[in-house]
Amino acid sequence: MARKSSKVIITCAVTGSIHTPSMSEYLPVTPSQIAESGIAAAEAGAAILHLHARDPETGKPSQDPKLYEQFLPRIKQSTDAVVNITTGGSMHMTVEERMAPVALFKPEVASLNMGSMNFGLYPMLNRFTEFKHAWEREHIENSRDGIFKNTFKDIETILRIGNENGTRFEFECYDISHLYSLAHFVDRGLAKTPLFIQSVFGILGGIGGHPEDLMHMKRTADRLFGEDYCWSILGAGKNQMSLASIGAAQGANVRVGLEDSLWISPGKLAQTNAEQVKKIRQILEGLSLDIATPEEAREILSLKGGDDVSF
Repeated sequence: MARKSSKVIITCAVTGSIHTPSMSEYLPVTPSQIAESGIAAAEAGAAILHLHARDPETGKPSQDPKLYEQFLPRIKQSTDAVVNITTGGSMHMTVEERMAPVALFKPEVASLNMGSMNFGLYPMLNRFTEFKHAWEREHIENSRDGIFKNTFKDIETILRIGNENGTRFEFECYDISHLYSLAHFVDRGLAKTPLFIQSVFGILGGIGGHPEDLMHMKRTADRLFGEDYCWSILGAGKNQMSLASIGAAQGANVRVGLEDSLWISPGKLAQTNAEQVKKIRQILEGLSLDIATPEEAREILSLKGGDDVSF
């Protein structure tokens, strides 16, 4: 019984840290590309922009605040979209590195992964075999023997910094256990309602991408949080549009973007983030659902407002 709203919030994850530049020529890498792609996604209907940064020369994921400051002001000046900065960064970064941009820029929203987990990217090496940069293969292969670290202490640290700055969170829940961890922090008063729960499906190491997995996640969240949460669906890769559609029909918000899937249809690369936003918007409107504006998203999620940030 997630909190009901007549509006659907579209989040667009512009570049992320999962995919590498050699996988798609359309993946935004430079600050200018990230800004342009985010602005276009907002114009297409995304109320929230989930943002990572990359080294402009190699495309390697980076949490250097100097890179963020090259695109955050431009996005703010060009669109009213809610800015959501990652605290996930990359599984190969320290928590201190991952948290630096959120601590400095104090955005309205930040992402927060709710548990340590295996995060297997290495099966992508079966599809992608040629790479422009040495770091790309290493980045993917190392996920075979790496843990995406998000301990209770890590989560508590990130929550405390965000709470001090008035930043609310996109709680990324990759498995049922993550919902119980979130409930623990609600009970302690560190996670504030209404919760914005991003249910993530289809990552190797997390819950699968079957519709029954989606229903199990929803039933558990309903039982734990009642009407104190806003639900959103992130289907990774081929699960993107199908699971978003199933979830939206049951009252969920949705997330798309090149972080989560490089594709617009089977075997066809998406050329822009806006292309994916337009596709999910068409599906939502076909279901007679209304798209939330950024201001409506702020009201639904009880955000502090775009003027109360440090960029």
